[in-house]
Amino acid sequence: MKHEERRAAVAAYKERKSRAGIYAVRCLPAGKCWVGRTADVGAIRNRLWFTLANGSGTRPAMQAAWNAHGAEAFSFEELERLPDDIEAVSVDRVLKERLAHWRAVLGADLA
Repeated sequence: MKHEERRAAVAAYKERKSRAGIYAVRCLPAGKCWVGRTADVGAIRNRLWFTLANGSGTRPAMQAAWNAHGAEAFSFEELERLPDDIEAVSVDRVLKERLAHWRAVLGADLA
């Protein structure tokens, strides 16, 4: 990639609109599900897979499952995106409420 193309790609990434939401990560062989909240649902999968692949996952049970079963055993699902009309000061509170809801529904651990 040429320098100008790279600069354009970086600028486009920075200008994109991020959306807060709730996601689930599943490992079928381990029978585990983890649910998390994030300010950018579109970017969290790559961040999780990168940290797990490098052995620096923040959840020991998730890292252990990754080490035992590998990336192919894991799946990612976007459960919910917050609507655009939620006020910025309310986003954290709403994310916490929705995270609690999805953890209860799925019987999941925190991601």
